[in-house]
Amino acid sequence: MITQKYLHSLFNYVDGDLVWKVSRQKVAIGTVAGYVNPNGYKYITLDKKRHKAHRLVFMYHFGYLPKEIDHIDRNKLNNRIENLQEISHSDNCKNVGLKKSNTSGIPNVSFNKTKNKYQVRLRINQKTTSFGYYDDLNLAELVAIEARDKHYRLLKGI
Repeated sequence: MITQKYLHSLFNYVDGDLVWKVSRQKVAIGTVAGYVNPNGYKYITLDKKRHKAHRLVFMYHFGYLPKEIDHIDRNKLNNRIENLQEISHSDNCKNVGLKKSNTSGIPNVSFNKTKNKYQVRLRINQKTTSFGYYDDLNLAELVAIEARDKHYRLLKGI
């Protein structure tokens, strides 16, 4: 099991990176630990197991691992401790960037070619709910913001 003490024995923390302070196999002291995986996250292998670097940085500083950790600026490679925060799964899902398929540039708003209008949709309880079609992109954006705010307030019991 990885502990804060174990991480402190292996690494120094320097500007968001864990730097080896012991030599291991083909790794020299002072080398930045890890590699970037095709999914865009930095991973570090410890004891023959891959670990996301941001999770190890969090453990290095706070001594525990939360279920989810968020990169505040959405940059998966910015593992500076001030850019990492413990977060709930539902809040982390809200913090994702736009999908590549998004045609409007606005979350939960897409352009419906058949109706030649902007459609507002939100996924609630594993079901997609439509909030209407709009000629105006700005109006569709306002409806999307209101729908998200209302839905997430209900989730939090506010």
